[in-house]
Amino acid sequence: MKLVIQGKNIEVTDAIREYVNQKVEKAVSHFQALTTEVDVHLSVARNPRINPKQTAEVTIYANGSVIRAEESTENLYASIDLVADKIARQLRKFKEKRHDKSHSNTKTGTAVEEHPVVADLIGSRTPELPSEVVRTKYFAMPPMTVQEALEQLQVIDHDFYMFRNAETGEINVLYERKHHGGYGVIQPRNGNSNGNGKNGKTASAAPEKSGSAKA
Repeated sequence: MKLVIQGKNIEVTDAIREYVNQKVEKAVSHFQALTTEVDVHLSVARNPRINPKQTAEVTIYANGSVIRAEESTENLYASIDLVADKIARQLRKFKEKRHDKSHSNTKTGTAVEEHPVVADLIGSRTPELPSEVVRTKYFAMPPMTVQEALEQLQVIDHDFYMFRNAETGEINVLYERKHHGGYGVIQPRNGNSNGNGKNGKTASAAPEKSGSAKA
């Protein structure tokens, strides 16, 4: 298992590195077969007098899936403890879903043709980001169904999940509807739709929570 530890506004000392290794390895010890890489990002607020939060974020790459957890407290070691516990729960949940899925009698779907990823997406242009953007992430985006995207959203500790829709080939965003319950899907509008999704239908996820999943 590859473990990468990075720090922002903090020096990752040998003591911190050893503590992270101990806690994270314990958290993923029962899921070694699933885990290929673990990235740990530690950060401290720029002005501790205003914002004393110290954050520990763990991202695990597991057989093509991404599992993420984040915790913030006023003590870095406490944040590491909490995020290690959370990521262990997320991994357990992910493994249970995989087990249930493999033993369920589901219909076989149509295979989606794989397309090679373009190595150079920007050509000769110079990449530029607004000054407000402080972090950039890159990740693979294989085609998946809305239900598969929902399963991913539930293990990454985020409010939304961007994915390539296996049915349309378009980039969609699945998000949690905080105030009304359920989940919604944001789709690009095309010339043949009325603005509510492909062929005039509203895309929806099958939520585990109560409430409509209407975008």
